[in-house]
Amino acid sequence: MGKSLKRIKTILSDGEAGTMLTVKGWVRSRRTSKQVSFLVLNDGSTIKTLQVVVPAEIATASVVDDITTGASVSIKGELVESPGKGQRVELRATEVELLGSASGENYPLQKKGHSMEFMRGIAHLRARTNTFGAVFRVRSTLAQATHRFFGERGFNYVHTPIITASDCEGAGEMFEVKTSGKDHFFGREAMLTVSGQLNGEALAYGLGLIYTFGPTFRAENSHTTRHLSEFWMIEPEMAFYDIDDDVDLAEDYLKALVNSVFEHNPHDLEFFNKFIDKSLVSTLETIRDSRFERISYTDAIGILQASGKKFEFPPAWGDDLQTEHERFLTEEHFKRPVAITGYPKSIKAFYMYNNDDEKTVAAMDVLVPRIGEIVGGSQREHRIERLEERLLADGMDLEDYSWYLDLHRYGAVPHAGFGLGFERAVMLCTGMQNIRDVIPFPRAPGTAAF
Repeated sequence: MGKSLKRIKTILSDGEAGTMLTVKGWVRSRRTSKQVSFLVLNDGSTIKTLQVVVPAEIATASVVDDITTGASVSIKGELVESPGKGQRVELRATEVELLGSASGENYPLQKKGHSMEFMRGIAHLRARTNTFGAVFRVRSTLAQATHRFFGERGFNYVHTPIITASDCEGAGEMFEVKTSGKDHFFGREAMLTVSGQLNGEALAYGLGLIYTFGPTFRAENSHTTRHLSEFWMIEPEMAFYDIDDDVDLAEDYLKALVNSVFEHNPHDLEFFNKFIDKSLVSTLETIRDSRFERISYTDAIGILQASGKKFEFPPAWGDDLQTEHERFLTEEHFKRPVAITGYPKSIKAFYMYNNDDEKTVAAMDVLVPRIGEIVGGSQREHRIERLEERLLADGMDLEDYSWYLDLHRYGAVPHAGFGLGFERAVMLCTGMQNIRDVIPFPRAPGTAAF
């Protein structure tokens, strides 16, 4: 690229009038008169655009006519102070090169509003828009913040298998892996993983603190705005942690994610708050600045039942909380994030620690405004006899989990962990309403294009 090529984000923040430089990007719009042409340029580094002034003497007719919305260009020129409002500097071009035309009116991203549904149909182009460019920049920030958060706390980043023979959640909603003409390529039934947790626990038993960050898959025929068939999960596992340590870490992690967006994406955040969700900044400030409320599942059910609010799904002890319940607790009752612990054993997975009451397990969910549940975790059951009892009670074959049971035969310790659906974190930090709009190429029932 050369030292003379500058990103627009850097130019707008640090560029000084009188500097000669080269900028490359895509044209958002063009205005032309006899004396001068104005190009509005974006290169993906920021939601902001750079105005380029092209004097008539260097704007040959053939070049200018082909520079339409969506075209890519390389421009050399001098930064000058801008007389226009809302921009400190602009680029006065000395050389203009058309890199790639955009076929004029055939380019689908003309300067007008487009529905989210339309944009999903051209997912290969939508990163060029203000909305999706901002979404994917925030997604990148959150990914980097994740690695920074765990790395600074001594966690080891590990890679767990995508192909597995273990059903971590016991739900059976898994994609089976087969090849043409072969029943079982791996010599036994194998599936795409719904979680790296069980393998993560094995690694935590040797490394102490680990986290995974990778794709997971669920064959749930759900068409809601909150579910995908392929999504990304962050799953830390911690030896010698209990349920309270688990909640503490989840709270610190969520706050670190929110802080990272305030620090690195202020202009994107401003855009989302203006055009996507006008309560976004205040919601994120509440998450950043509040101590998360901590209550038991039993108390949460009591609050919901006493609220006088008519829910579509009436709350009852023993049933899982619905999104409408979670949002009431965070948005109306407590008005801040809530961590709920002590869920009924009957609605939680086999690996969760059995509490002394024999009715509940040391599970926890962290709920945030507008999203509802964003983190789910637990203290893991480390007592082998309790683990075997639960596996058998759930109708599962002990032989299938023999390697996992070995962990609890040899030096078992109390340990805990959680999972955060990465796309839900992106939704939280952008205000986007549909999970298919926060992943570049969504995979959902009936949707696997691109």
